[in-house]
Amino acid sequence: MFLVGLTGGIASGKSTVVAMLRELGCAVIDADVIARQVVQPRFLAYQRIVHSFGPEILLESGEINREALGSIVFSQPEKRRLLNSITHPEIQKEMVKQILKYFMLGHRYVILDIPLLFETNTLIKFMKHTVLVYCDPQSQLSRLMRRNGLTQAEAEARIAAQLPLDQKVKLAGHVIDNSRDVETTRKQVLKLHSSLEDSMDFLLVRLLALTAAAGVSGLLYFLLRQLMS
Repeated sequence: MFLVGLTGGIASGKSTVVAMLRELGCAVIDADVIARQVVQPRFLAYQRIVHSFGPEILLESGEINREALGSIVFSQPEKRRLLNSITHPEIQKEMVKQILKYFMLGHRYVILDIPLLFETNTLIKFMKHTVLVYCDPQSQLSRLMRRNGLTQAEAEARIAAQLPLDQKVKLAGHVIDNSRDVETTRKQVLKLHSSLEDSMDFLLVRLLALTAAAGVSGLLYFLLRQLMS
């Protein structure tokens, strides 16, 4: 099994591509979903966030008020770094758990849906392949305005806050151009899926895992023989 990093830009159509991949039976891990999970009351990150930022960030239900917390970290870079230092390790732990689950289920590859894959640059070294969902600037702008009910100036400001898609294209190993109709995008997704399924990269990972497992088993057998003799 190997890892595939999937990313895009605001309103580029990444969610559409993820839905298509899931229809094909692909294993997809959504970093945003995990990020929302790890700040729930039952997780360690929740306790550390409340301790660091105070009870005023809580809703009446006891859950974290994401808007209140967001306004704090948006205006104070040191608070944003503190929040990231709390949440990122927990997010990565949960990702590893899910990756191991899909490995045990026999998936050839796992897709990690990470919106800021290239911006953070911390997980790229673990990816065998990287995929960018691209669309041309005019399509991106018009889709964002229509989807979020924004003025042109508001939409342009949100797009400008991210790394430009044209720059991400240079960093990605594979590009799915979502500028046109859904069927054109679907054909590209099918082609990508076929190439990943046909890849032999997963065999090396499985061979290494089996070798490690055999080594551990051999060591345990040796120790048991020594104890029993």
